[in-house]
Amino acid sequence: MRAEILYKPAYSLAVVTMDPGESIQAESGAMVSMSADLQMETKAKGGFLQSLGRAMLGGESFFMNKFTASTAGGEITLAPALPGDVHQLDLNGQTVFLQSGSYLASSEGLAIDTAWGGSKTFFSREGLILLKISGNGLLLISSYGAIHKVDLAVGEKYVVDTGHLVSFDSSLSYVVRKVAGWKSTILGGEGLVVELTGPGSLTIQTR
Repeated sequence: MRAEILYKPAYSLAVVTMDPGESIQAESGAMVSMSADLQMETKAKGGFLQSLGRAMLGGESFFMNKFTASTAGGEITLAPALPGDVHQLDLNGQTVFLQSGSYLASSEGLAIDTAWGGSKTFFSREGLILLKISGNGLLLISSYGAIHKVDLAVGEKYVVDTGHLVSFDSSLSYVVRKVAGWKSTILGGEGLVVELTGPGSLTIQTR
C-alpha cells in the first residue's frame, strides 16, 4: 500500500494505491473516488462498545468504511471534510495519539481506540480524550490548515498551543500549563499550552 498526498496544504487529497487483496479503513464520508472493482464494507470497528467510545469520546464516526482491492489491486482517493492538510505516518510497532477529529484512514494493521488523557488535560480545549493508534501500517491524519512536523531529541522541550496540536508519539511526555502568568493567559490570547518533552515526533496545525 502506497499513498501520495496531492494539493497540499489547503485542499489535500490522499491517493492510495493498494496491492491485490489489501484493505484500508476510513472515516465515514472520507472517500472521494475509487476504482470500480473495490469492495466496500461498513461496520462498527472493534465492536459496539469500542465504536461508541470513539464516537462519543473521540469525536470520530461510529461506523467506519473498509475498502478492499480485487486481485488486480486498486486505487482510492480520500479527503477530510474541511479544507486543510493530510499527512502520512508510517507506524512500525509504535503508538501515536491524535486530537479529536484528526483521523482520516489507516491500513488494517493498526488498532484504533480512545485513551484517557489524565487530569492534567482538564483545562485543555482539546478535552480529556485522545485517539490512540498503534501497530504496524499506514496512517493518514488530517487538520484544519497545514500540518508541520517537529522532531524532539532526548530531553528537548517544546511548547504548543492546545488548539494546534494534531498528533504526538507516545514516547513524548507532556503537561498542560499556562503559557505565562494568569494575566498573559487571559489577556494575551494564547490560553493554555502543552509542553512536550522528547524523544519523539509531533505534528501541529497552522489554523
